[in-house]
Amino acid sequence: MEDQDKHWLVRARTIRLLWIVQIVVLALTVLAQFVMPVKGHFEFDGSIGFNAWFGFLACAGMILFAKLLGMFLKRNDTYYDHDE
Repeated sequence: MEDQDKHWLVRARTIRLLWIVQIVVLALTVLAQFVMPVKGHFEFDGSIGFNAWFGFLACAGMILFAKLLGMFLKRNDTYYDHDE
C-alpha cells in the first residue's frame, strides 16, 4: 500500500511532523516560564519545567500501573470459548 493511500494520520511523514510540532510546543511552553515566571503553591512546583516533567512522570506511572494491573487481571485468549 502506497503512502498516499493511507489515512493522513498514519503516514510516516505526518507522524514525523506531529512529533516535531509537539516537541516545539513543549519547548516553547517551558521557555515561556523564563518570560512569565510561575509562582507555585509550594517551592518545587514553581520550578522551571515543573508541569512538563510532572506530566511525563505521571503518565509513565499510569502506564506502569496499568501494565502491572494487567498482569493480575488478564485472562487467557480462550476464556470466553465454551465447548458445550
